[in-house]
Amino acid sequence: MITTEASRDTSPLLHIEGMIKDFPGNRALDDVSLDVRSGEVVAVVGHNGSGKSTLVKILAGMYTSDGGTVELSSHDGVDTSLHIIHQDLGLANELTGIENLGITHYKGASSFAPFDRKKERAKARALISRFGEPFDVDVPISKLAPAQRSIIGIARALDGWQHPRNVLILDEPTEAFHASEVKVLFDAVKKLAADGAGVIFISHRLDEVLDLADRVVVLRDGRKVADVERVGLDHDRLVSYVTGIPVGEAEHGENARVHGDVVLEIRGLAGEILDGIDLRVSAGEVVGVAGVLGSGREALPAMIFGSVPADVDSFTLAGKSYLKRSPGESIRRGVAFVPGDRAKLGSVRPMTARENVTLPELKSLTTGLGAISTAREKAHAASLVEAYDVKPPRAEQVFQQFSGGNQQKIVFAKWLRNKPRLLLLEEPTQGVDIGAKQAIYDAIDGAAEGGAGVLVCSSEAKELVRLCDRVLVLRDGRIAAELAGDELTETRLVIEGYGLKSEDEQ
Repeated sequence: MITTEASRDTSPLLHIEGMIKDFPGNRALDDVSLDVRSGEVVAVVGHNGSGKSTLVKILAGMYTSDGGTVELSSHDGVDTSLHIIHQDLGLANELTGIENLGITHYKGASSFAPFDRKKERAKARALISRFGEPFDVDVPISKLAPAQRSIIGIARALDGWQHPRNVLILDEPTEAFHASEVKVLFDAVKKLAADGAGVIFISHRLDEVLDLADRVVVLRDGRKVADVERVGLDHDRLVSYVTGIPVGEAEHGENARVHGDVVLEIRGLAGEILDGIDLRVSAGEVVGVAGVLGSGREALPAMIFGSVPADVDSFTLAGKSYLKRSPGESIRRGVAFVPGDRAKLGSVRPMTARENVTLPELKSLTTGLGAISTAREKAHAASLVEAYDVKPPRAEQVFQQFSGGNQQKIVFAKWLRNKPRLLLLEEPTQGVDIGAKQAIYDAIDGAAEGGAGVLVCSSEAKELVRLCDRVLVLRDGRIAAELAGDELTETRLVIEGYGLKSEDEQ
C-alpha cells in the first residue's frame, strides 16, 4: 500500500482498524484501516465495488462488520460524535428549512405544543450563517438550490454539537451540483474543518477530491491501496491508484470483429435519469456502456428491453420500428436480457436448473396435447448444462443451490440457446469467480461471432476493454464520450466517467 505522511498534530477523532466485511462469495472490505484527525478533510475514493459504500454503511450502523474496530475519541470529557450526510439528505421537500432543522429536536410541553417558529427561525439563521451567504429558510426545501439543501442537511447534523471536534461524513454530496454550487458547499466544509471537525468526503469526482481534500484514501476491490497527502498528488497518479494501472501503461483491447447490418438504432431515449440517448448496435458488434453509479448506465438495458418505461423519438430493431416495447414482445423479436440481479430478475430460484434453462422454450417442448415433454426438456437441459460447463452438472439441482458463477452460466445458457439477434447484458460477471468469468466472456464472444449484436453495461472498466469494440460513457444521464481503438483504455474510461480533465485540457 502507498502512504505519505504530513506533519499533522493530534490523535485521531476517528480510528478504524482492520475493518472486514464479507458477503456471500465476496469480501467487500478486507483489513481496511483509516484515521480522521481534527481539522482535516479525508477523501475516500474508488471505483464502483471498491468498498466505499460498505464502509459508510458500517459506520452508519446499517451493516455489522465481520472484523475490526471503530474508535471515537473524547474532548474535555465529551465523546466525539459521528454524523453522516447521505446523498439524498433525508430532508422533507415540502417542509421549510426552519421545519427541517427543528423537527428532529423540537420538544414542547406536550405532544400538542405549538412549534415556536420565531425561535426556530432565529436558530436556523444562526446555524446557516456559519456557511457563507445566508438564504431564505422560510421556503420549502424543494425550492432551494442543491447546495443550500446540503447546507440545511449539514446544519441539522451540527445542531446540538457540544464541541466542534466531531466527525462529519459526506457521502457523494455534489451529485446534482453545478460548479458554483460545489464551491459554496466546499467553502462550508472547509470552514467546518477549520473550526476543528474531521470530515470524510466520499466521491467519485476526482477533480473535486483534488480541490477539497487534505488527504486521499483509495480503496480498490475492498482493500486500501493508497493513503496519501493531497500535496504532491496529481491527476494522473490518482487515476493510477484508482485503476491499479501504472501511469502511462497501455491497456487497450484488441478486438477486431466483422460487423453486419444495424440490429438496434435508438434516437432520443429518455427516462429516469437518462436524457436523450442515441445508440446503435450492429450484428457481430459488442458495444459497452460505462459510467459511475447514478450515471444512467444501470437503467439503460431494462428500458431497451421494455421492462422499464421510457420515452423515445425513434426505436428500430432489425430494421423495423418498435416503439411500444414490452418484455414479451422483445423476446418474440429476438431480444435477450441478462439482468444484473440474476437471483431476483434473471431466474426462478426455487426451480431446478432444468426448469430455469428451458423457460423460454416451453412452446417448442410442448406435445400436441399441450403437455410439456419431460424427456425432451431433460435432454435439452442436459445439453445446455454440458455446453456451458455448469458445476455440478446436475440439471435437477435447485437453481439457488448453485454458486453465483454457475447461476450466471445457467442464465446465459437459457437465453443464448435460441441465438438472439440482440443480447442485453447488465453487469454480466458481477459476483462470479475468475473461472466462471472467462466462460461468460467466451459466451459473449461466441454470441457476437454468431451474428448477435451485444450491449454490455458494466461497472468494470477492465471488462469493457476486454470485451468491447467501442464503449459509450454515460455521465449525468447523457453520453459524455465514445471510445474505440487505441482510445479505449481503462484510464480513459475512468477519466471520462468521472468527468476529469485530460492532460491536454489541464
